[in-house]
Amino acid sequence: MPLTLKPPPGTPGKAWPAILVGFFVAFGGVLFGYDTGTIGGILAMRYWLNTFSTGYIDPKTGLLGITAQQSSMIVSLLSAGTFFGALTAAPTGDFFGRRYGLMVSTVVFTFGVILQTAAIKIPTFVAGRFFAGYGSETAPKWIRGTIVGAYQLAITIGILLAAIVDHSTQGRMDTGSYRIPIAVQFAWGIILFFGMLLLPETPRMYIKRGQPEKAAKSLSRLRRLDIDHPALVEELGEITANHEYEMSLGKATYLDCFKGTLGKRLATGCLLQALQQLTGVNFIFYYGTSFFTNSGIKNSFIVSMITSAVNVGSTFPGLYMVEAWGRRPLLLFGAIGMAVCQFIVAGVGTGVGIADLTGQKALIAFVCIYIFFFACSWGPCAWVVTGEIFPLKVRAKALSMTTASNWLLNWAIAYATPYMVDDGPGDADLGAKVFFVWGGCCFICIFFVWAMVYETKGLSLEQVDELYAKVPRAWNSKGFVPTVSFQEVQAVSGDVRRASLADMETIAMRKKSVQHEEGIVEEKV
Repeated sequence: MPLTLKPPPGTPGKAWPAILVGFFVAFGGVLFGYDTGTIGGILAMRYWLNTFSTGYIDPKTGLLGITAQQSSMIVSLLSAGTFFGALTAAPTGDFFGRRYGLMVSTVVFTFGVILQTAAIKIPTFVAGRFFAGYGSETAPKWIRGTIVGAYQLAITIGILLAAIVDHSTQGRMDTGSYRIPIAVQFAWGIILFFGMLLLPETPRMYIKRGQPEKAAKSLSRLRRLDIDHPALVEELGEITANHEYEMSLGKATYLDCFKGTLGKRLATGCLLQALQQLTGVNFIFYYGTSFFTNSGIKNSFIVSMITSAVNVGSTFPGLYMVEAWGRRPLLLFGAIGMAVCQFIVAGVGTGVGIADLTGQKALIAFVCIYIFFFACSWGPCAWVVTGEIFPLKVRAKALSMTTASNWLLNWAIAYATPYMVDDGPGDADLGAKVFFVWGGCCFICIFFVWAMVYETKGLSLEQVDELYAKVPRAWNSKGFVPTVSFQEVQAVSGDVRRASLADMETIAMRKKSVQHEEGIVEEKV
């Protein structure tokens, strides 16, 4: 399917309202991406190091600096905040609604930005990082395909903007060197907060709350159709029937997320998000500027802008390929490409040595190629897959756990990397050899995708339920053709709650066949 804003031929209504809503909400990615990207440059700023140093002398430069323990704590506390923010996103969203839940998170994020801007000591700065991380976990994962991928695009744009601002202020020898990049984040928070006032709540959330009239109005706004239009009534009926079928199985708890095919889906989502982090991409954006500087590369801030620009540009083909290629092929393509590039970078660093000019050029080139493979595949596609494999009943709870897996590994990598790379007392001093670790993880990604990731391209959220109910192995999912209508299943599900979805479909089809035969008999009579 080509990347287009036009709905398939014959589809009633307008596509642009829902697309506009999706892309605006994806703007939250700018907020998170900027917060992620800005710290990498700040850690390499001379004035910031002089101000926040506790007396440690960097053995490589002979200048004031911070220890691996301090840089680990400063960077990783953002991810710790996002971890707890992800876990509380479900109850917050259920209590306030999706829209107001995002607004509350934006307020918490702004408080974290205030602390970071005012800080002159590491403890206050770290506290600000934690609250900013807690509030920046505002991404809605229920929007599909290209729209979900747009969240990742927004993150990359935020990282690029951070690299540009960091480069613009890094030469200042006053507090503006780090306070200006941090304070820019107020703009992102204000845009997101007030923009949320204009957006409608999701129809599925209104159905979940037992408010079908409001669900119809919300869907009407999104589709630009009258409430009584047959297409809108049909879509709302399918959403309602699916929800009622799920509710007939009982109220969802966190324990339910681990049962049956839901447990399989949860494992897929959590491992997918964890492996996205283990590809090592955030090593480049958290510590890239410092790593390039310590490697003897001049103009490390410019190199960071280049890698960030590659990250943005490479996301655009990813938005096309996620629908044109499908989920499984794109994830396999990315994992193989990343693994090759990681091993080349590690080999160059070990063999040629990055102190050599040729080695430096090769390192930068293959880091950029590696980022291309990540940004067009695992960057957007991981969010797409996790966003579409869970049913409405457990969606918020399951997504809070899969997203928490992402941030848990994000925190672990941010925390461990300085100890792995630096050459201080007790550090591993891996340097460029750390890319062997990331490359090994990318090989694991290849086998994981083949064994665990189902192909969900072109399926509605309701049809994904049918896919997992009928197809036991991920590598057989490509040829799946859905046949279930949840409105037909709902008609028989009350009497067969313990039956499988396939069994209820069979009963529904038999009932439909009998009704058809009875209608023929009546016509003859």
